[in-house]
Amino acid sequence: MKTLSLEQELNANAYPGRGIVIGRTPDGTRAVAAYFIMGRSTNSRNRVFVEDGDGIRTQAFDPSKMEDPSLIIYAPVRVLGEQTIVTNGDQTDTIYDGLKKGLSFEQSLRTRCFEPDAPNYTPRISGILKVKDNTFHYAMSILKSNDGDPDSCQRFTFSYENPKAGEGHFLHTYQHDGNPLPSFAGEPKPVAILDDIDTFTKLLWNSLNEDNKVSLFVRSICIADGTCETRIVNKNS
Repeated sequence: MKTLSLEQELNANAYPGRGIVIGRTPDGTRAVAAYFIMGRSTNSRNRVFVEDGDGIRTQAFDPSKMEDPSLIIYAPVRVLGEQTIVTNGDQTDTIYDGLKKGLSFEQSLRTRCFEPDAPNYTPRISGILKVKDNTFHYAMSILKSNDGDPDSCQRFTFSYENPKAGEGHFLHTYQHDGNPLPSFAGEPKPVAILDDIDTFTKLLWNSLNEDNKVSLFVRSICIADGTCETRIVNKNS
C-alpha cells in the first residue's frame, strides 16, 4: 500500500476523533509514537494532557465545567519496562495489568470492547511499542462494533516487526464527522514519519482541524538505549 502523508490525511478530515501514530524515523534510529484527541462537545474540549510519571493522563482544563468524566479522563500512555502503551481510553490500564500478569497485548484486550457511548459506540484503539536490545516492534488494535450493533464486537490486531525506516501506521476512531460517527474501517494507514520530533509535532498539530483539536502527545525513543524525548501540545493552556 502506498505510504500516505499525515498532513494530507488530517487536512482532509475535520473529525478523525482520536488517533494513534506509531513508526520509525527515516534515519532508523528512533521509534516514534503520537496520540491526539479531538472534541465536538464542551465536555470533550475541556481537557489537557499532563505528564504522569513515564506516561501522561488527561485532566479537566476547567474542573468547574467537567460534566461526565467516565470516557474522557484516563491515562493514554503508560510504560512497563521496554514497552510503551498508547490508547484512547482506560484500556491502557487493562493492557498494563495484563502484561504484568504475563498476558499478551491481544489477550489483555479480550476483556474489553468498544465504548458504551451509543449511538457512536466509539472504537477502542490501542498501540504498543517494544524497544529492546537495539530492536523495535509494535502492534496496534481496534475493538469496534459491527456497523453500530451494540451486541457484536469486532477485534483486529496488527503487528509490525522490524518496521522500515521512515514508515509508520495511523489508526483513528472515526472515518469522518457524522451523526452517528462512523467507525474507522480497514487496516491502519501506512504513513511517513519524520526524524525531528519538533518538526513532526508541529506538522501533526497544524494539520488537525482548528475547531476540533484538543491535545497532542509525541514521543521519540532511541532504539539503541531507550532514552526518549516527549512533546505535549494543549489547545487549552
